[in-house]
Amino acid sequence: MAQKYSNIPYYYTLLTDFIALLYPEICIGCGNALTHNDTMICFDCSIDMPVTYFEKHKDNPVERLFWIKTNIQEATAGYFFTKKSRIQKMIHSFKYKGNDQAAIFLGEELGKMLLNSERFKHINQIIPVPLHPNKMKIRGYNQAEKIADGLSNVLGIPVNNSSLVRVLHNETQTKKGLFNRWTNVQTIFTIADSDKLINQHVLIVDDVITSGSTIESCAKQILSVDGTKVSLASLAIATG
Repeated sequence: MAQKYSNIPYYYTLLTDFIALLYPEICIGCGNALTHNDTMICFDCSIDMPVTYFEKHKDNPVERLFWIKTNIQEATAGYFFTKKSRIQKMIHSFKYKGNDQAAIFLGEELGKMLLNSERFKHINQIIPVPLHPNKMKIRGYNQAEKIADGLSNVLGIPVNNSSLVRVLHNETQTKKGLFNRWTNVQTIFTIADSDKLINQHVLIVDDVITSGSTIESCAKQILSVDGTKVSLASLAIATG
């Protein structure tokens, strides 16, 4: 009997190999089939990620976006975002193709970066850039919230989804110029539960940062609450 049960892992492996052959898990970066040792991304993509290392450096390009505009304590982006790149495919997998687990996975990778940085040791809570309810119905989830969940898994910091609310469903920022991006987001957020924010150091989380106008609008609302501080962690920063 013991010999019979000892063979179960072997047969299970054969079964999973057969299923993987018919329905292989695909790398979210390059589209190649994953091996047993891969999670979400293949080995080649994992060693070729366009990491910024901004979390280690003060006055990095993300922080410079907010000089004069608003008081951001610390800011970083995990990866450089360029068109037709692996990271673009990864982000599109959860932003447009419904792969919310990819957002959580990449949020965890970003969390590992922050975990090793002394600059982000004093965060009390994580607030993802909110979606309007109409957009939430279309997408089914807020991708920034999924990234925040991944960060929380690694950092052990709670996610606050109630205090910052999007009240207007504005047009997409993708094809707007700098000034139009800024005017497009100035009145679309409001504070709904200020008591949770008093004297808190908040980490705002988003997927891709471009001009910084959306983050600026979020930060100004949060900083209107007594004793708050704001830092920023974006999954990626657009570089052209």
